[in-house]
Amino acid sequence: MRKAFNSKTVSASGPYSHAVDTGDFVYLSGQTAKNTGSQTTSEDSKEDITSQTKQCFINLQSVLDEVDLDESNVVKVNVFLTSMDYFAEMNEVYQTFFSEPYPARTCVAVKELPLGADVEIELIAKRK
Repeated sequence: MRKAFNSKTVSASGPYSHAVDTGDFVYLSGQTAKNTGSQTTSEDSKEDITSQTKQCFINLQSVLDEVDLDESNVVKVNVFLTSMDYFAEMNEVYQTFFSEPYPARTCVAVKELPLGADVEIELIAKRK
């Protein structure tokens, strides 16, 4: 059985739920800085990777709040970057959202992301 959740402050750039609760695990869809309630398009001016990464985590926190979880419940993170040149800057912001012991993580470079974003982050959380 799956139960879907959506945050009122985060937009969706396609037909998907922000989170799906399967009981023990909650799967959060990827968030970009462009998925704010006041969604922008790729034609708008681009924010730097630090600002985009911060907004990803603001969006993700909003979704975690909807399912009554927080960053301590996160067990796996997937980060997608349009360039590995952004890796160090993304890590600086990442460290402000999580504390040790850090969740497992994968970070990959992709050709492009929806809405012209340079970073997208998705989470898997486990209920305690």
